[in-house]
Amino acid sequence: MSAEIVQLVEQAGPYLSAAVGAYGVAVLSRAEGAAVEAATEATAGLGRRILQLVWRRRDEDGQAALEAAVQEAAEEPADEDAAAALRQQIKRALREHAGLVEELARLLPARGETVQVTASGERAIAAKSIGIAISGDNATVKP
Repeated sequence: MSAEIVQLVEQAGPYLSAAVGAYGVAVLSRAEGAAVEAATEATAGLGRRILQLVWRRRDEDGQAALEAAVQEAAEEPADEDAAAALRQQIKRALREHAGLVEELARLLPARGETVQVTASGERAIAAKSIGIAISGDNATVKP
């Protein structure tokens, strides 16, 4: 197994755990809504995108195995073996699908990159990356 795959999966681990903890097995089918995720869900949102990226690349058997690993990790969030089984599914997908390593690397923050975001005051929002953020009364968004 390449060192790059191991490194990516280690880096993705906290995002995967947050996503599974926040969404459970629904993480594989939950669509990203138009509303901006709260800052506290940013980590889970990235984990959801990682899992959905891997999910779309798997065949039916691979999807079933990934779903089982997500389900087990969601049911036993403190179980390191369940988390390891989920990481193993991600590693398997990365080895089997050319191009997936690069796609995952683009999703993850640059190695060593730290982001500090502060929001203060009424209706303050903070995010590293968002599409639309509205913080006011009677706001209208037109496509």
